[in-house]
Amino acid sequence: MSFSNLFRKKSVDAILKQVKKNEADGHGALGKHLTTRDLTAFGIAAIVGAGIFSTIGKASSDGGPAVIFLFLFTALACGFAAFAYAEFASMVPVSGSAYTYSYVAFGELIAWIIGWALIMEYAIGNITVAISWSDYFTGLLASGGIHLPQWIQMDYLTASNGYAEATALMQGGKSFENLSAALQAAHEAWTTSPVIGSFHFVADLPALLIIIIITWLVYRGMKESRNASNLMVVVKLAIILLVIAVGVFYVDTENWNPFAPNGINGVLKGVSAVFFAYIGFDAISTTAEECKNPQRDLPRGMMWAIVICTILYIVIALVLTGMVNYKELNVGDPLAFVFEKLDLKWLSGIIAVSAVVAMASVLLVFQMGQPRIWMSMSRDGLLPKRFSKVHPKYKTPSYATIVTGFVVAIPALFLNLTMVTDLCSIGTLFAFVLVCAGVLVLQDKKDIPRGKFKTPYINAKYIAPVLVIAGLVFAFTVNKKATMDFITNVPQVNEPSAIVTALTKEEATGVYNQLLQGDKAHIAKETQDLEHILSNYKEEDAGKYAEMVAGLPIKDSVKYESGLALFQHKIPMWIFFIVLIGLTVWAYRKNLSLIPLLGLVCCLYMMAELSVWNWIYFTIWLLIGLAIYFGYSQKNSKLNFNKIEPTLND
Repeated sequence: MSFSNLFRKKSVDAILKQVKKNEADGHGALGKHLTTRDLTAFGIAAIVGAGIFSTIGKASSDGGPAVIFLFLFTALACGFAAFAYAEFASMVPVSGSAYTYSYVAFGELIAWIIGWALIMEYAIGNITVAISWSDYFTGLLASGGIHLPQWIQMDYLTASNGYAEATALMQGGKSFENLSAALQAAHEAWTTSPVIGSFHFVADLPALLIIIIITWLVYRGMKESRNASNLMVVVKLAIILLVIAVGVFYVDTENWNPFAPNGINGVLKGVSAVFFAYIGFDAISTTAEECKNPQRDLPRGMMWAIVICTILYIVIALVLTGMVNYKELNVGDPLAFVFEKLDLKWLSGIIAVSAVVAMASVLLVFQMGQPRIWMSMSRDGLLPKRFSKVHPKYKTPSYATIVTGFVVAIPALFLNLTMVTDLCSIGTLFAFVLVCAGVLVLQDKKDIPRGKFKTPYINAKYIAPVLVIAGLVFAFTVNKKATMDFITNVPQVNEPSAIVTALTKEEATGVYNQLLQGDKAHIAKETQDLEHILSNYKEEDAGKYAEMVAGLPIKDSVKYESGLALFQHKIPMWIFFIVLIGLTVWAYRKNLSLIPLLGLVCCLYMMAELSVWNWIYFTIWLLIGLAIYFGYSQKNSKLNFNKIEPTLND
């Protein structure tokens, strides 16, 4: 096998000729039904879902009202990436999305990697949404007096981890009644579930139900999916506008002070949650072959979806943080929570219904995206031929749709929400990075057919170095302490919950007794809940909290995160800095276009904000994909048999 074969490329001409051939003979052709309005609706359907109804609460509790800046930053990053997607979609209007774009720009191996990574966006993203849908649906049933057993409405990992954490906190003095509602539910699910040997049967059955329904709808046809999506978008936009219209009258501007209570670090802590709120606009590009005029409508659909959703997110974030204190928003259903807290239970019920509809629409769009990626890979020979089979009546990739249903449904029964959210984010960001890089690689190639849309060119030769220098000046002046702590790997005091859950019962008793001796009157009146006591110290004065932790009679490894254990979490950010230097040099030497360059840098930065464990899991996922590529795809690629026109050479 020649090394150069790994990077053999498909030409744009060859791809377009194959699409025309499919359309001419009717074999493998998809039905064309979509307009700009439909694409914008699909974008809104994908974006306005779990983000606005669920993860916005956690992000707001971390960053306070200043979380709106994170929404703006994320929207800009997605907007830059959308320019790159739109240019490629106009150039190569086929269903492969980032996979096909990478095949043209980088070659087969990178295309396979990005196609494999996109499974993390669509399939794993749908696992996340299915779990969130299940939470809202079971909550809606409970409000109507129908209470399902906890062990059939919760995934296995959440129940197992929640039971362990609840046990540790109760060992530290917290009563069961004072545990969070989520931990109480996890403890109940684990202790009441059927047990086979030592295995606890805990599975999220409502998540399975919605996936079956959505898969059936996607299988039936694009026209049916479009009509269902448009209807659901109208419903949820009406509800969101109602929430804003009512909520604005309950805003107390005192809740916006302080505006950024946890500083820039608190705002950036919500990167994964907020970015997840924007995932989906790129799913529009997988419907290229089903558009009436893809070169015109795809770019417009993406841009309109991002602009509309960004405005909605910012207004909702301001209303939420104005209605209640940001600290109270760390809940799974923040919109319903704030109105219930203000005794507007009628609106809380309407929100719960609309959330169920909204998340179903996200499932619909993602469940359409994954089969079309697999269909494109199958057409190229990288997956078995069955994946490219188009249903003769419904004109949908039928086999790939059914497989997607299984791939999403089975993990949704057992996987943890946080884990799949972060995996989905890193896979999507990786795709965005490569699409932006692809536009940069192709910007000077004269022999590639261009579509009607082209990213506006602004020379980054001098702008990129100036921005990097400005960032360094800010880091070593305004943010000097945090920067030096990062570089010198200064030990960090652990959070109260991390300390308490790491203690044995004897150590917890010793810590409590020492705290009692130092502040007997205050603590005796307060509580015997050790985690609550430590959290109060931290909220009152972070400096005194650090001093108090230093004097506790426990091991330093429990008190602090330091050395390699601390440095490993900084590895993604160091990777970002090294790549940033390389990109700056590349921009200076090759006069790169600024917009796709900014998209690449912003998306890579958001990847760096994710934990090192996400990078490790993602690397393992890519290694599994490479094993499949070298074991099957490389040998069966149609480029191996010259079935596709010869590729472009650099």
